[in-house]
Amino acid sequence: MRTLVYDGSFPGLLSAIFEVYEYKFDDVSILPAPRAQHALFGDTHQVHTDETKAARVWKGLQQRTSPRTRPQILRTFLSEERGMEDQLLHYAKYVFSKNTIIENDFSHPAVLYLSDTARKVHREKHRMEAFVRFQLTNDQLYYAVISPDFNVLPLIREHFQQRYADQRWLIFDTRRKYGLHYDGDTTTPVEMNFEEGLAQGADIASILDEKESLYQQLWQSYFNSVNIAARKNMKLHIRHMPLRYWKYLPEKQYLR
Repeated sequence: MRTLVYDGSFPGLLSAIFEVYEYKFDDVSILPAPRAQHALFGDTHQVHTDETKAARVWKGLQQRTSPRTRPQILRTFLSEERGMEDQLLHYAKYVFSKNTIIENDFSHPAVLYLSDTARKVHREKHRMEAFVRFQLTNDQLYYAVISPDFNVLPLIREHFQQRYADQRWLIFDTRRKYGLHYDGDTTTPVEMNFEEGLAQGADIASILDEKESLYQQLWQSYFNSVNIAARKNMKLHIRHMPLRYWKYLPEKQYLR
């Protein structure tokens, strides 16, 4: 078994797939650098991200897949699931070995994996778009904290840039330690180091605008007023709004 180690980026993964063909590697596994370990048996090949190689692989996939399938490839990558790289390699090999569109051939394990995984990531994307709650800081920045199961920040970027185009905002992923910052014109990825006491970005009560607590109380009052206790169905409610999202929702704080 030969292990190909890449930098964890999407172009890096595409570069690794290119080198599987370039060096005619058989029996390989692709791993991001943080997960890679030198095996007792087998070789390690270091992949250096090459934009030209990545572009060639991506162009080849585009030519052999439909517009519906291409986003599924990126969503599968953003799932960050263990073994995702090998599944995408198997998928690419299958695509390149056929002269017809194979996206509906669910008898192939990699095709089925791609479809199922992309669907889960897409569902998480929509949940993040619905469940993000901004808080206003004392420097008039709207700040939101998320901790999604998958790396969906790249997928929700356009939604929030269009919906909140008239205000400055920052959405921070506490699990992956990076965020998206919109300055009123452009949206850029950012990495931040938080002061001690801010719980690595999850607790910013000390830097909130003085009116923010009032806004949250008003929102909770509204939520309570429209709630019909007689029609409460917690099982259905949790199905649509899983408990893991509640810690960042002001309207749920009264239930804690």
